[in-house]
Amino acid sequence: MKRLNKRGERAGAQGASGAASAAGHFRGRVAAAHGRHYVVESDGQTVLCFPRGKRSEIAVGDEVAWARAGSDQGVIEEILPRRNLLYRSDQFKSKLFAANIDQLLITLATEPYFSEDLLGRALVAAEAHGLKPLVVLNKTDVTAGLPAARERLAPYRALGYEVLEMSIRQSPDDARAQLLPHLAHKATLLLGQSGMGKSTLVNLLVPNADAATREISTVLNSGKHTTTFTRMFHLPEGGLLIDSPGFQEFGLHHLKEGALERAFPEFRPLLTGCRFYNCHHLKEPGCAVLTALAQGRIAPQRHTLYAQLVHESEQEAPR
Repeated sequence: MKRLNKRGERAGAQGASGAASAAGHFRGRVAAAHGRHYVVESDGQTVLCFPRGKRSEIAVGDEVAWARAGSDQGVIEEILPRRNLLYRSDQFKSKLFAANIDQLLITLATEPYFSEDLLGRALVAAEAHGLKPLVVLNKTDVTAGLPAARERLAPYRALGYEVLEMSIRQSPDDARAQLLPHLAHKATLLLGQSGMGKSTLVNLLVPNADAATREISTVLNSGKHTTTFTRMFHLPEGGLLIDSPGFQEFGLHHLKEGALERAFPEFRPLLTGCRFYNCHHLKEPGCAVLTALAQGRIAPQRHTLYAQLVHESEQEAPR
């Protein structure tokens, strides 16, 4: 399999799902991934595929070229050119989320208490990869926690990030009406901590989601039930929804300082105003970002996140 560059991309034109490729090869889209097992949708069929070689850099949403390796299995020969690849990383390893997506749907809730650090990192990842972020505040029926959740989200609303408030369980029709216009005809990656209502949201939008999940579980793991894997659903109204397992950490080690400063929208208008062209925006004199921070035009928690991400990006794995 051809190696990818640091962004997980290769040059060239993207192929169409299901079309015949080179002799004996077919094109398809990866619909689910668990370990080295991949479900590929190709020309109306679902095929269990494995990567060629020990190293696997395949993500859900990837367009791939595959070849048959038996009556009901295949081998992924090549990852076709990507529009983008979203993943998390630290100095030791990386974990792929999805490829060829248009936007992130970040699910939060009034309870349990959501991590503002994870929210901030997801927004930075969206900005760095040119993806539209959409925040959902779920469980608004838990009125005791609603004012505090709104207060915590106010700085992000002020930055222009859209926040949809809903109670998926209590008011499903309202939730569906709010969500569908944003999801139609787009490839959306659903992110969120456990307990925020991601599964409820998927079941709301995809009527046969449970059945589809059981079917994919069977294909992925030879009949054994698999509870945590990334999978793609086709929305009845058009569009794709990719659901990923809940997570507690969102490392962005692969984003270096130049990419990080541009991933904070409140920093961008200030970057040409620093005294030094190579300003790190941490302690340098004449820094426009630090001046805005001192004047209250940048939220302290946002600059703290930036400083933490810069620190993490500089870490190297022990030799």
